[in-house]
Amino acid sequence: WTHSFSDSLLLMVTPYFHFNAAQYLGGPNDTPYILNDNSRSEYVGVRSVVQAQPKKHHVVAGIEIWGQHDQGSFEFTANPGGQAVNQQERNWANSDAAFAEDQYQPTSWLTLDLGLRFTHYTGLTNENALSPRTGAAIRIPKLHWIVRGYYAYYYQPPPLDSVTGPALQFAAAQGYGFIPLSGERDIQRDIGITVPVHDWSLEADNFHTSARNFLDHDVIGNSGVFIPLTDLGATIDGTEVSVRSPRIAGRAQLRVAYANQLAQGLGPITGGLLEDAPSGKFPLDHDQRNTLSTVLSLTLPHGLWATPSYQFGSGFLNEDGPAHLPPHSTFDLSIGKRFESWSVSANAVNIGNARYLLDTSNTFGGTHYVNPRQIYMEVRYRLHF
Repeated sequence: WTHSFSDSLLLMVTPYFHFNAAQYLGGPNDTPYILNDNSRSEYVGVRSVVQAQPKKHHVVAGIEIWGQHDQGSFEFTANPGGQAVNQQERNWANSDAAFAEDQYQPTSWLTLDLGLRFTHYTGLTNENALSPRTGAAIRIPKLHWIVRGYYAYYYQPPPLDSVTGPALQFAAAQGYGFIPLSGERDIQRDIGITVPVHDWSLEADNFHTSARNFLDHDVIGNSGVFIPLTDLGATIDGTEVSVRSPRIAGRAQLRVAYANQLAQGLGPITGGLLEDAPSGKFPLDHDQRNTLSTVLSLTLPHGLWATPSYQFGSGFLNEDGPAHLPPHSTFDLSIGKRFESWSVSANAVNIGNARYLLDTSNTFGGTHYVNPRQIYMEVRYRLHF
């Protein structure tokens, strides 16, 4: 819902609801445990925002409130042996946040950003977080280069997962403990530049993230039950370079992006599923140093469009490192058509059905393969108010 009070004052109210459910049923050939896992979550919330545009300013302020209800049950049975462990859970959480930000343009070549967000979270633990952020962009006259940067704090509420009763006793027998999770708190900074070259655009960014109570997960023994945990911290450093073409013949546009990144965790474990783990730095299990992506956007006659894309990765961490797995490639394709307010598309992810390991480590989480080929249809309708 949107209401305009004047040319410079706008109120927007956005209610939302989200539901998801998942069920996994093990089979008689699973060892050493047969797992049956059933979970569902409901989220309901509202976001209300006021936008004002006084001279040289663009001010946004608002509130966001949401509630979450999780229901879950899992049972795993020793195979062979027949001894079963089961757990039922019903947990509630809610978040109340207020935020304000201002984009100020004192001159045609300078833009300044300043923002602040306060969050109160109540779940298995109660927390408050104050998240300031600031940024600036400078357009260099005549060259039209843009130099930009920002520095920001972020807060991520913890997941609603816990271990109680027989499951907690089983975890303790496997050498694990459990305490409620705290939220993740990040500090991010980014410095970048955009250089236009004959209607082409070249962008380069250097970024750094420093996380406290870094959210991860691990499995209880070999049960297949994954429970969140938090590491003491994590750091993610990287550089990304991208090139975007102009519209070619009015129908095609190409974007190529390359990134180099280093992701490291810092022990020991501070919350969630507690276990003996080394202190100090270690590679995160999805660490991958080099990635390349290419996307071609095609606008075809009669309202048709197509978007083929290619992704390359140099290989994820192999076991506990420092060696990495072999390189891999995947191809995706989307084809669609627009009909006034409607659009229909067919999408294929990993169209070549490539199979490769995402990681083989238990730092933390076990062995994962990339998802096989997925094909799905999508229908959209744009409402007019």
